[in-house]
Amino acid sequence: MFPFSAEAPTMKTCTATLPIACSHFLIFLLSLPLFFLPPTDSQLLESCSTATDCGAGLYCGNCPSVGKTQPFCIRGQATIPSSIISGLPFNRYSWLMTHNAFSIVDAPSLTGAQRITFYNQEDSVTNQLREPAINTLREIEAFLTQNPSEIVTIIIEDYVHTPKGLTKVFTDSGLDKYWYPVAKMPKKDEDWPTVNSMVQNNYRLLVFTSDSSKEATEGIAYQWRYMVENEPGDPGVVPGSCPNRKESKPLNSRSASLFLMNYFPTIPVQNEACKEHSTPLADMVATCYKSAGNQMPNFLAVNFYMRSDGGGVFDYLDRMNGQTLCGCSTISACQLVLILNLLPTPQAKPGAPFGSCRPITPANTTPTATGTAGSFTGSVQLTGNASTTNIFGMLVLCLLPFLVSFSLL
Repeated sequence: MFPFSAEAPTMKTCTATLPIACSHFLIFLLSLPLFFLPPTDSQLLESCSTATDCGAGLYCGNCPSVGKTQPFCIRGQATIPSSIISGLPFNRYSWLMTHNAFSIVDAPSLTGAQRITFYNQEDSVTNQLREPAINTLREIEAFLTQNPSEIVTIIIEDYVHTPKGLTKVFTDSGLDKYWYPVAKMPKKDEDWPTVNSMVQNNYRLLVFTSDSSKEATEGIAYQWRYMVENEPGDPGVVPGSCPNRKESKPLNSRSASLFLMNYFPTIPVQNEACKEHSTPLADMVATCYKSAGNQMPNFLAVNFYMRSDGGGVFDYLDRMNGQTLCGCSTISACQLVLILNLLPTPQAKPGAPFGSCRPITPANTTPTATGTAGSFTGSVQLTGNASTTNIFGMLVLCLLPFLVSFSLL
């Protein structure tokens, strides 16, 4: 019970009869707004204890491998670069990819066969976008149907030997209606169509195979005819070195307009991923950029993409797109720029000159969700020894496109 009557006293009555009590009462009233203020969301790198402690686009986690054992707010949301600077060819942007997206920790085998591969991811293909191949492809088909402005890229390590077997599984899953025709793919170092035109034409599924014969027999693009790629696994994480994969032409050959950068060790270790996705990743991006003749990677493939010691892969993608699209340190600093030299057909648009960047503060470097398409709200359990990680209001599925690299058996 509060020590005053339900009827609020007037100032005159209080000051006349109870001057001391009134002073206490006024102090209490003044403190009410402060006591009932809603809690302020913690920002990037600030301490937290639950998912709702962190602001939009962040989750509560830790990174013991770099000594950060106490939970803090970590970035868990990507910036869609084409939502800031649109109208550019598909190959002018950098996108996040998940290595071996099908290989999910604790996911049951739907074929009954024991899985003998390493695990590379922690959540479902749907969450990554947004074990039979047909089930994975149907999940992708549902995502594309529900998100009509999204584009998905699939790169297949192909062991399918049945004639037309790969084509059949895509047709049976309903994905053929989104297929980007291989005959329309740009040759050599030519620009791809703009993201907008790809969406308008419903060419929203890009499929590449490691089997060169299937381009002629099944109309599936042979991967290394359209992109260059660095070595995957341990050779791809050696500081200061970014060699091309043996199947790929040299990174600086300018023989293809897409560049896939692999950044993951041969043996994936969940609790080390947050350390890998810190300064070493930034250094490797810079190394591969130079090795490719100052070409920024279009695809950045990683394991356990949500784990980091702060901004993680999402922050480095912002930096990559900022440098490429507007000449700024991050895409958050981009203004509407003149894109005269970026379009296949020169066309000036009003805006700030390339390299003109707006000032930013740490508080606005984390993207704010602009819609609900592809969003996920809930709790994600990062398995292993790391603590449970809760993700609130995370826009994971709007990465354009997401790499789904898997083997069809």
